[in-house]
Amino acid sequence: MPHGIMRPPMRTSPYVTLLRRNPAFARLYLAQLTSFAGDWFATVALLGLALELTGSSTIASLVLVLQTGGFAAAAPLAGILADRFDRRRLLVAADLARVPVALTFLLARDPDTLWIAFVAVLLLAVGAAVFEPTSSASLPNLVEPDELPAANVLIGSAWGTMLAVGAALGGLVAVTLGRDAAFVVNAGSFAVSAWLIVGIRRPLQAQREAGHAVMGGAIEAIRTAVRFARERRVVAAFVLSKTSFGVGTGVVALLAVFGRDVFDAGDAGIGVLFAARGLGALVGPFVARSVMGTDDRGLIRGIAVSFVAAAGCYAIFPLAPALWVAAVLVFGAHCGGGAQWALSTLGIQRSTPDAIRGRMFSLDYGLVTLTIAVSTLAAGLLADALPPDTAVWAMAALILAAGLAWIAFARPILAAVPATLEDR
Repeated sequence: MPHGIMRPPMRTSPYVTLLRRNPAFARLYLAQLTSFAGDWFATVALLGLALELTGSSTIASLVLVLQTGGFAAAAPLAGILADRFDRRRLLVAADLARVPVALTFLLARDPDTLWIAFVAVLLLAVGAAVFEPTSSASLPNLVEPDELPAANVLIGSAWGTMLAVGAALGGLVAVTLGRDAAFVVNAGSFAVSAWLIVGIRRPLQAQREAGHAVMGGAIEAIRTAVRFARERRVVAAFVLSKTSFGVGTGVVALLAVFGRDVFDAGDAGIGVLFAARGLGALVGPFVARSVMGTDDRGLIRGIAVSFVAAAGCYAIFPLAPALWVAAVLVFGAHCGGGAQWALSTLGIQRSTPDAIRGRMFSLDYGLVTLTIAVSTLAAGLLADALPPDTAVWAMAALILAAGLAWIAFARPILAAVPATLEDR
């Protein structure tokens, strides 16, 4: 039976087995966990610093906008690099370059020097724009075809794991040891990540044919990726999945308002809701693989269900009578978010040849980060103009509308493509 038809039960052993049997993948996975943890250490500390120095939520939100906007702007160039140069060296260079940049947060001491931190955030986003697509493009070369679904679940859940754990630890470190300690930990995380990747001995890209070269600049890279996706509906559907989901992702910015003000739980309330978000993103990929399967129909159906789950949970969220109920709904919504991220990533990896995979992931990540940045700004404006519950309902409606549009676009694939993605 072709791989992807079976629907394995959700259990821990396949993931543990993969990590034990494949040290190259284990190193990449640990590198992702380490750098994500450092990112959340720094983000929590930096948000607190911006609020303390300026007292402005708008200024603090620039941290998130610069992270996503900088990533989106640099992504097209990163795709060219991932397809043109040795991916292992590229990943290591992206990590090592971020070490001194992360340490410049230590120079932001007052409102007049806060701009230094914002410049550092932007530069770190550029480094992430190089690292993330390159890592995703490399993954099919690190594992066997039958290991790819499990590998994607682990990588896809890494972000949620570190949001739930790293953010909490980052806040604890910032409170007990000071924000400078959190900034130093962030810089150190990139150094550890680079060390782990240096030890990967398996090639991270397929051997190129003689004379092969990736020509052109960022605009040509975008055109190449768009042209490839336009000619293949299934590829376009997977690329547009994250972007469509990102239309309403700005709702996350409203969790702070509900945790602190609506439920009157202060910073602890914010922490509970963001931890629920991280746990959802952690669990979602595992549930999706277990319930929906990993053949092409399973991927499409899983993404469709993810849209409905996210929109539905956030539609009910403002009606929650207590913080714990709201946390359960946030968990459910981001189970959907984590699931669609992992499923769409797996789809792109299977349906895209290695020679162009870096540019495809740069297009994918660039579009979603740009959408998230715009959505976050929109959510902030709605929060200022409307009551919190109305603002959440507006964002939930955007998620639903974008999801229905995506489902309408992807629906023909279910009837037209009976084969698994990896067989095509």
